[in-house]
Amino acid sequence: MAGFREVSRWATGDGLTPELDGISLARAVTEQARRRGKHFLRTKTLVQLSEIRSRNTSGRPFLEAFLHCMLDKHEGRFWNRSYLALPLLELLLDERHAALSPDRLATLLISDVIRFEIEAAATSPGEPGRGRPDPATLRKRLHHALRFVGDQLGAMDAEDVPPRPGQVPESRMEDLLPHLPRPPATDAGRWFDVSVQPVYVLHDEYFFIRALQTHEMVFTTISADTQAAVRELRDGHLEAAVERVDHATAMFERAAALFRIVATMRAEQFFAFRQFTQGASAIQSEQYKRFEMACGAPTASRLQSDAFTNVPAVRAEAEEAGHDSLTRACLDIRGEGGFSQAQWTVLDAALGRLESRHQRWKATHRRLAMRMLGDAHGSGYTSGVPYLTECLDNRLFWQLGEVGATASATD
Repeated sequence: MAGFREVSRWATGDGLTPELDGISLARAVTEQARRRGKHFLRTKTLVQLSEIRSRNTSGRPFLEAFLHCMLDKHEGRFWNRSYLALPLLELLLDERHAALSPDRLATLLISDVIRFEIEAAATSPGEPGRGRPDPATLRKRLHHALRFVGDQLGAMDAEDVPPRPGQVPESRMEDLLPHLPRPPATDAGRWFDVSVQPVYVLHDEYFFIRALQTHEMVFTTISADTQAAVRELRDGHLEAAVERVDHATAMFERAAALFRIVATMRAEQFFAFRQFTQGASAIQSEQYKRFEMACGAPTASRLQSDAFTNVPAVRAEAEEAGHDSLTRACLDIRGEGGFSQAQWTVLDAALGRLESRHQRWKATHRRLAMRMLGDAHGSGYTSGVPYLTECLDNRLFWQLGEVGATASATD
């Protein structure tokens, strides 16, 4: 097969030149992974890829990131970041390469879901990604995905997007393809297509991976907004800080929209590929924890829970003495007598909106988990739904709440 020949060529170094970036190798390996599942790649191929990584990735950052993710199971370090190929996607956020914003990349990821579903519907059942959804499920999935992409559908008018689930006619599906946003037509943009590395061969895993990747991009934006709000507060720019907080709150609608897409996944497919994802879990989301930390210091019990022990690098950031947050900035500025009471009222209202939206998002997450997992444990070795139930009691601005309660009792 051509794929095996490409792997052998790179393993032997036959005909390699310095300007080759490795995209042809990545495409060949990705095709194998989608036909077999990453969990079932041949040992010989994995050994060859490991040798290629050790000898041929210097000066090839995209190839290095691709192989780092593809070899995670083989090297015994499979977890959320590598399962979702985040090291590869993050290179597309780097201004030295594609310089996409996380929000733009989120749109491209869900656009790719739409493209994948439409193109798969036109292929035979024996093609990679077996077990395509029935027409009603497909239309519902496309509806929610189209709503997520929204006004970035090229020249398509907003009224052309079906208003309710199940109203994407099969006859119109292929007409959507030219309107879908695409990655930049650059050397870096070519790597977008090899950033899905399924562990198994069932259809729904492709869109599941893309949805989780999008989740990370959305929370990258929310985290950046929250951190920027901290800086604005420190600089005395209360209105700018409120704008940032409100933008983070609005982004939670994007996060909630992802749940509606994921809810179209069939439980039987989920459990079929999930058995090969043990060790990778959304509890390992670093960007979600960074958002949480940017709001306020986690409680001692939260910091010692699975949520943070699963992301040791982020936990170390949280434990740094100089780590700043919205809570800390508010407490410091209040202590210094900064801002008027009217200004504090505006800021407190913004923080309240963010807290409320976050709580609603967590409750939706729990409901979806109850439907998909039932009594099963989480793939990140958590208790599953009981863990998410406990998280409902967590508050972003718990320290500000205590201060507010104390102040009211003192007045």
